[in-house]
Amino acid sequence: MPPPVVGAASAPNGGTLVSGLSGGHDDRSLSVTHCSNSDSSPCPSASSYCSLLGVDVRLLPLNDSDKLRRIITASVKGFSIGAGLKGGLALFSILARLRRSRSCSSRKVEVFTNSEAIALAVKETLRYGFFLGTFAGTFVSVDEIIASFGGHRRTARWRALLAGLLAGPSMLLTGPNTQHTTLAIYILMRATVLASRCGIKSKRFGSICKPLTWKHGDIFLMCLSSSQILSAYILTQESLPPSYKSFLNKQGGKDLSILQGVKELASGLPITSLKAIEKYYKSTGVDIKLNPEMKIPCPIIHGKQPCSKHVLSFFVEAYKRALPVYLPVYLIPALIVHRQGLLKRPYSILAKGLLGTARSSLFLSVYCSSAWFWTCLLFRLVNRCSIPLLAMGTFPTGLALAIEKKSRRIEISLYCLARAIESFFTCVAESGYLPQSKKFKRADVAIFSFSTAIIMHCYAQEREVFRSKYLNVLDWVFGVPPPPDETTGMKAS
Repeated sequence: MPPPVVGAASAPNGGTLVSGLSGGHDDRSLSVTHCSNSDSSPCPSASSYCSLLGVDVRLLPLNDSDKLRRIITASVKGFSIGAGLKGGLALFSILARLRRSRSCSSRKVEVFTNSEAIALAVKETLRYGFFLGTFAGTFVSVDEIIASFGGHRRTARWRALLAGLLAGPSMLLTGPNTQHTTLAIYILMRATVLASRCGIKSKRFGSICKPLTWKHGDIFLMCLSSSQILSAYILTQESLPPSYKSFLNKQGGKDLSILQGVKELASGLPITSLKAIEKYYKSTGVDIKLNPEMKIPCPIIHGKQPCSKHVLSFFVEAYKRALPVYLPVYLIPALIVHRQGLLKRPYSILAKGLLGTARSSLFLSVYCSSAWFWTCLLFRLVNRCSIPLLAMGTFPTGLALAIEKKSRRIEISLYCLARAIESFFTCVAESGYLPQSKKFKRADVAIFSFSTAIIMHCYAQEREVFRSKYLNVLDWVFGVPPPPDETTGMKAS
C-alpha cells in the first residue's frame, strides 16, 4: 500500500562517495593518498561501503569523470527503481485484467481495450522511471556543483537541503496535468516523521516532540484516517483519487447501488436505489424485498444474511482479494533490496516475503470486514443511521493495523493519513469554505519539493533517523561514503 520513499544521498558530514573527506581539495587528496598508496586492502569501513555500492576504493580520486559517473549511476538506479515499482504494479494489474476478461461470461463494454491498457501501463512505467531517475540525477548534480564551487565542508550544512528542493519539480515528468497530491502529502508525512525524530534528539525541541513517541500513535492515526476515508468511500467518493477510489470499491466488496442506498439512508434522503439493490441481489441468487421505511441499512449491506455470518463470509472473500495486492509490495522490493541475498539464500528470503504477504493480507481483510461489522453494530445499538454515526462506526476499523508488523504500521498509517487529508480538504473546498485553494494549480509539486528538501537534509546530517532498509536503498542509489574519520582513520580538521 505505501509506496517506498526514495530519499537523498549525502554523508552525515556532507561528503560524497567520490569526494573522500569533506572539506577542501587538499583534504580530499590526502584521503585518497592514504587509501590508494597502500598495497594491502583498503580500510574496513570504506571497503564495506564500496563493496555495497560496487565501487573499487582505489577509484576514489576526485575528477570530472568521477562526478559524471556518479550522476549517471544515480540517474540509472533511480530510473530502475521508479520503472521497476510502477512496472511491477502495472504488470499485476494487467494480469488481473486479463484474468477478469477470461472469466467473465458476459463481456462488458470496457473503457480501454487490453492493448490500450498495456500501452498506457508502459507509458506510465517510463514516466515514473524518468521521474525518479531525474530526481536522483538532479540531486547529485546540484550536490556536486555546489560542493565544487563552495567547498564540501563549508556547504555541508545546507547543500542537501537545496539540492533536494531543486530536485522536487522532477515530479512534473509524470505528466504536466497529473496531480499527485496524495503522494506529496505522504512524502510530507515522511518528512515530518524524520524531522520529529531529529527533534526528539534535540535538547531544545526534545520536550516538545516527546508526545510523538507514543507507543500506539500509529494505530490512533490509522483510526483517525479510517473515519475520513471510509466515510468518503460511502458518502463522497469524488473526493478520492480515481485509482484509490477503484481500490476501495474492489476491496470494499459492495456494489455501487448498495453504497448509494447506505448514503441515502445516512443522509436522510429518500432511498431511490432500492430497485437497483434488489436487482443486484437477484443477480447473485438472493430474492429480497427491501422496506423503504427501514431505519438501519443492514438489509441493504448484506441482504438476508445475519450481521455475524456476513462478516465471516466477507472476510474469506476479502482475503482472496487482498493477496494480489501485497504480492508485488513484498516481492518487488525483495528483488531490488535483497538481489544479492537471493542468490545465496533464496528460500529464506522468499519465505519471508510470502509470510509478510500473508500477514498483510490478513490485515487488509480484517480491516475491510471489520468496517462493516463496526458500522452494523453501532447502527443496531442506536437503531438509526446518520453521517456522524457512520464516521464513529468506521473509526475503530483502524485497530486492525495491530495485526501488521510494528515497522510497517507507521508506513501504512501515514499513507492512509495522506489520503484522508486530501479527501478532507477536497470536501471542504467543494463545500465552498476554501474558494482560493484551486488557484494554486501545482501545490503537489511545491509540497513534494519542500518535503524532499527536509528528507535530504535529514539524510545528509542525521542518517540515524532513517530505518536501515531505507538507508540501504538510498545508499545504493546515491553512493554515500562513510564519515571521513572511518575512511582515513583520522578526523577531518
